[in-house]
Order: sequence, then structure tokens, then C-alpha cells
Amino acid sequence: MQRVRLSSQQAPVLKLGDPQVTLSPRFRLAVIQSSLANSSRDSDLSVIGEPLIPGLPDDVALNCLLRLPVQSHSACRAVCKKWHLLLGSKERFFTHRKQLGLKDPWLFVFAYHKCTGKIMWQVLDLTHFSWHTIPAMPCKDKVCPHGFRCVSVPHDGTLFVCGGMVSDVDCPLDLVLKYEVQKNRWTVMNRMITARSFFASGVIDGMIYVAGGNSTDLFELDSAEVLDPLSGNWHAIASMGTNMASYDAAVLNGKLLVTEGWLWPFYVSPRGQVYDPRTNKWENMAVGLREGWTGSSVVVYGNLFVVSDLERMKLKVYDMENDIWEAIEGPPLPEQICKPFAVNAWDCRIYVVGKNLHVAVGHISRLKPEESCTKVCFSVRWNVIDIPESFSDLTPSSSQVLFA
Repeated sequence: MQRVRLSSQQAPVLKLGDPQVTLSPRFRLAVIQSSLANSSRDSDLSVIGEPLIPGLPDDVALNCLLRLPVQSHSACRAVCKKWHLLLGSKERFFTHRKQLGLKDPWLFVFAYHKCTGKIMWQVLDLTHFSWHTIPAMPCKDKVCPHGFRCVSVPHDGTLFVCGGMVSDVDCPLDLVLKYEVQKNRWTVMNRMITARSFFASGVIDGMIYVAGGNSTDLFELDSAEVLDPLSGNWHAIASMGTNMASYDAAVLNGKLLVTEGWLWPFYVSPRGQVYDPRTNKWENMAVGLREGWTGSSVVVYGNLFVVSDLERMKLKVYDMENDIWEAIEGPPLPEQICKPFAVNAWDCRIYVVGKNLHVAVGHISRLKPEESCTKVCFSVRWNVIDIPESFSDLTPSSSQVLFA
């Protein structure tokens, strides 16, 4: 196991922008206008006479400057007026990056302070291993962080936060918030048809699906719905046929998999449902799949992996053909990563965020099968990323990988 250190000194947590939030006492939501937007952002960099970098054409210089890590922007803005215009507005900076096709993975972690309950997003730049913050979500602090469901469309740089629960009254919410990396701001979307908390969610072909969960009377739901992010409209889909809150969910082979997980005292086998958007139908989950689903899931190489909630269990993968789970080669999760977990993945890497926002990166490799066996096997090796001391009281609730 390797440790990735940021520097000999702890790197500060930097802000990408400041929110302007207006809320009434009764949870009225307002569209957030980023304070990064100002009159200078409308000025074209090309109209200023001085070059971006002396001796280089501006298009080449711009390509270089757009690769600067965010933590260096405050110092670099002082170089000249053009640099100040480019780096002083995160909306302008990320718009140019998108236009040039420059995208780096960032890990967005939805966390809360274990003493005060305050919720926040912390963002880890997975290229430069530096932490940043984004504007606060326009919602009350007194919410149950675990009641929300967060999904993302990674290459669009968009993050969606749905539902949730007001912690002091146990009242599920129907709110939907969208964060856009390019604009560095939150937008309030159309509400869900049904208020719900602790539900399943997933993205299939750019559409956002939610299902089940707890209702306003705290009974479990069987209803499901889908959001078209382009139109902003929700519409109902087929109900699950069973009332169920979600322990975990995943999208595999274009289908939404929903499991309620094992419930104490473990007398009854957990239920699970599978939704196919092509037929708008639900079916019961295979027995081995739902009974072995004992942790947080991710999909890598088209296979379903689970980081087990059981102590120091190895990462395991689901064998669909035989309906069984198998441990993969490699060490268990590093000891620094303590429950509760927030798990996400991109490409061949699994990101596990534990208590105090320690992050373990699992590199998944496909092993060459033996001549007598055609089944693909996997192995994992872990790296741990150091964190600022200021994160010592933070607990993760969800994590999403977006490209910026």
C-alpha cells in the first residue's frame, strides 16, 4: 500500500466561490447566482493588447494557463489584467476548459460535521490532490444527510441532489438541486412528484431515476419516477410492486438495481428489485445477488463490486452467470478508512471515502484467466490520500466523480 502526500505542510482547503443564499423560515428555495459573475467576465480576453504569455501566441498560452491547478489561481491573478480576467472567474475558466476539451476528474464528497450536523461539499482534485469547497446548497442545515440521494452526469460536470429529510420533524422532502461545475453554482430544479428519503437513485442514458424510500407518513413507498435533466420535468414510471426503502442501488447493463439490505435480526432474506427502462418493468432480483450485497457498490469494467460493511472484508465482485459473490485478489480496505463509507468509481479506480474524509483509491486490474478457465478475475491495490487536519470531525454521506 502506498500513501500519497500533498506536501510537507497541510494544504489549505480553498473556495471555488461564495454562495448568495436567501431562504425563508419555511424552506423556500431560490436559484443561486454565483458571486463569481461580474461585468469583467463579459470582456473578451483578446481585446486587451498585452499577450497572455510574452513570446507565445494567445491560443497556446491559454492552453497552458487552463492547466493551472485551482490552488494557484489566487497568486496567478496578480500577474496581469488578462490573467486576472481568466483566473478571477471560475465560470470563465471552466468554460474555456470545456471548449478545449480539458477535463480532469474531481471527487465531490457530501459530508457533515458530526457535532453540529452542518452539511457541506468538499471537493478533491484527483489530479493535483488538493481539496476545495463549493457554494453551500440552498437548504436548511437541520437535515438528515443520509436521507438525500446524490447522482451525477460526470462528463457534463453536473451533480444532482434529490429528496432528503428534515431532521427535526422526520419530514421527507421533494426538493431537487443541480450543481454545475462550469458555472460553479446551484440551481433549484422542478420538485419530485413524491417527497421521499432513503430511496434508490441512478442515472441511465442521462435520465435520473428514483424509486422507493420513505414517505411523508414514514411508510415505505413503491412508487418510482424519472427526471429528464434537459427539460427539467419528472414523470412517473412503473411502481416496484413492493414497498421498500433502499440500502444501496447501482446501474448495471442499463438497468437500475435496488436492494434494501439485511435488516436486524436477519430472520428474513433481503428484498431486491431490478428496473429495465426499455420495458418499463420491475422484476425480482436474483437471490444470490441480493443476499450477498452487504456493502456499498460500484460498477467497474461492467462488473458490480461491493466494498463490504463487514470488518476488514476484501472487495468482492458479483458473478452474474453463477449468481455468487467472490472476493478479489489483493489486500482488504486500508485500516485508515473507517465506517461509514461513501463509495464511487471512475474508469478502473474505486474511491472510498471514510470517516474524517480519509480517501482510499483502489486500482482494479483484470487478471489474465488461466487456460482451463475463461472467467475474468480481478485484483486491487490501494493508495491512501492524506487529508487536512480540519476534516477530523467530518463524516461522508455520499461521493460523486465529476469532470472539470
